[in-house]
Amino acid sequence: MFKQELIIDGRKVGHDHPNYIIAEMSANHGQSLSRAKELVYAAKEAGADAIKLQTYRADTLTMKCDLPHFYISDGPWKGQFLYDLYEGAYMPWDFHAELFELANKIGITCFSSPFDKTAVDLLQQLDAPAYKIASPELIDHQLIRDVAKTGKPVILSTGGATLEEISEAVKVAEQAGVTELCILKCTSTYPAPPESINLRTMAHLRDTFSVPVGLSDHTLGNDVPLASVAVGGCMIEKHFVMDKSDNTADSFFSMTPNELEQLVKGVRQIEKALGTIHYPTEPSKARRCVYLSQDVKAGERLSEENLVQMRPGGGEIRPKDIPRLIGRKVKQDMPRGTQLAWGDLD
Repeated sequence: MFKQELIIDGRKVGHDHPNYIIAEMSANHGQSLSRAKELVYAAKEAGADAIKLQTYRADTLTMKCDLPHFYISDGPWKGQFLYDLYEGAYMPWDFHAELFELANKIGITCFSSPFDKTAVDLLQQLDAPAYKIASPELIDHQLIRDVAKTGKPVILSTGGATLEEISEAVKVAEQAGVTELCILKCTSTYPAPPESINLRTMAHLRDTFSVPVGLSDHTLGNDVPLASVAVGGCMIEKHFVMDKSDNTADSFFSMTPNELEQLVKGVRQIEKALGTIHYPTEPSKARRCVYLSQDVKAGERLSEENLVQMRPGGGEIRPKDIPRLIGRKVKQDMPRGTQLAWGDLD
């Protein structure tokens, strides 16, 4: 059985805790260590809980080959061979240690998505506090097993996976000893149109697998990730770039530091608004209660002529009680405008 909360670098993550907000660096470092460090600082300043990397090499994802099926013929990265795309987008492995060290120094969590066993080995050496299985790797059961051996929390992104494939991946994780698992609803389109997101799937994932769920978002803007909080998500991951004009593989659908800051603020506001199950225990004075519309004498009977329901409320006799008042005698003289109470009546 999976736990209902994860602990990532000392931070509790789950549906009873504040949303865990991840700034995904992806390829937006542009293979510049200084730019990568700038992104770590900016994510911390914007209020993100974590900065996430991707750990792979081009030759662990694909092969350098110019046969037609290695050529990207459509989509945002069309006109390239896969190897060339990944070779230009991957993070040099010698960046990792410095970025983990920097993140630890300034107080933001750093972890990564490994794409093969060698990447897991590197991240283990850096004592990564969690691991994410990227959407395309969900079908790599051996990678899930390799990550499970670390004993750290696992985040599983669904992307284009069928329900059967997700079920298989979750089963592999459970059998491999994973106890802290979070599933992220994801749409692998870049950028993703809002109508492709289907946020209601998040509740189905939570009910089906009994794990915390969240959103890995590729839409433009913050509307969709903010909505994910309202439908019960506990984690948000979104690609992060210093400037949308940066010439990187993912800049065109990534959020800027200002957008990240606004996302964090919006999420925290929504969390406050969600609150708990609550109903007022005292009648509101913004409603009506029963008053005398005329002066009455002691012993005089109440009638439709000398009763009225008006604001302010807060009195103990409410409009629904008027039929019970008709014909009752009052104990003492009372002026027009008196807010009636049961003790005023014989």
